Amino acid sequence: MRRSRLAAIGLAAATFAATAVSLVLGAPSATAALGNNWYAAAPYLMPQSNNPPDPVTVMNATGLKAFQLAFILAPNGGGCSPTWDGTSAVSSDTAVAGVISRIRGAGGDVSVSVGGYGGTKLGQTCGTVAATAAAYQQVITKYSLKAIDFDLEEPEYENTAAIANELGAAKKLQADNPGLFVSVTMPGTAAGTGWFGTQLIDQAKSIGFTPNNFSIMPFDGGFNGGSSQVSALEALHGLLMSHLGWDSATAYSHEGFSGMNGKSDAAEMFYTADFQTVYDYATSHGLGRFTFWSVNRDRACVGTTDNGVCSNVPQNDWDFTKFSVRFAGATPPQTTPATTPTTPGGGSCTAAEWDRTKVYVKDDVVSHHSHKWTAKWWTQGEEPGTTGEWGVWQDNGAC
Repeated sequence: MRRSRLAAIGLAAATFAATAVSLVLGAPSATAALGNNWYAAAPYLMPQSNNPPDPVTVMNATGLKAFQLAFILAPNGGGCSPTWDGTSAVSSDTAVAGVISRIRGAGGDVSVSVGGYGGTKLGQTCGTVAATAAAYQQVITKYSLKAIDFDLEEPEYENTAAIANELGAAKKLQADNPGLFVSVTMPGTAAGTGWFGTQLIDQAKSIGFTPNNFSIMPFDGGFNGGSSQVSALEALHGLLMSHLGWDSATAYSHEGFSGMNGKSDAAEMFYTADFQTVYDYATSHGLGRFTFWSVNRDRACVGTTDNGVCSNVPQNDWDFTKFSVRFAGATPPQTTPATTPTTPGGGSCTAAEWDRTKVYVKDDVVSHHSHKWTAKWWTQGEEPGTTGEWGVWQDNGAC
């Protein structure tokens, strides 16, 4: 996701400006989480640049419920405080808060993406895992987030210390915010991901961090249509199995596609037919995430060929977004509870507390949120009580 992300910085839609001013200032109130299938299907949207469309208009036209808002960066002048696009401090933000309030008011929710291709990342400037996590926690707290995406790209992607800060922060946020949906997005290659991506996977394993999803971006790398993207996803599947020790089903369920609709920065062309090819693969193999860059580009070009604000392929408005809606309906609805279950009668648990870093197999028993849980099959990092009827954990009731 390269230059088209920043091609039209400063081109804010009038609808966004008007609504942001009219809404209550400050952080939006807490909202019940959507199912994780929606966070896993949320397409990227830049709320302050690249001529953003009105999100409620998109929701009403497509049935979409979740957006992946981009990007949280370090300040352009340096420092360890979160900003939107390197320019707007999260601490004093009202504009994006207003956008989020409108989305939630229409029955939806957001994930926020940190990093991206351009700008300076907090993992580069914060210096430590703790400081990086604290910066991102400000974002989670400010917007009452239930999901966050770590979009790890160049040049941070090639910086060992910065990636250690990002992954360490992601692990801490996951532990400090129970039920938080965490995705990691990285460049894609014909081999699944490149050397740095493989190192990233190994680093995650070494610190005991298991995100909900590892996604690759199979574009800007010599790709030619949906079949080449499917080939890359299958290669990533092999990497997840060999480097993390996962079986096939586990690897697929933690794997994701993050595409680019229309003309890529490298002049690759991805049509709706290509998205259909990847969608068919993703749903038939049980992939855990299907997203794309971006809703800002999900419209035909009229009077411009600016790759940041339109797709440069024949389409109707929001044709690519409709794949996100279909994917959310096709994937198992994983619901993150808004509140922690309590134990009727105040009983106590004797089984060991669930450990996010530990591998469990069929019939293993743990305690979590004062309930007893039994594993149905192999699992690691999947929290009891957050995956509904499709989850790996059988709820045996209060202790």
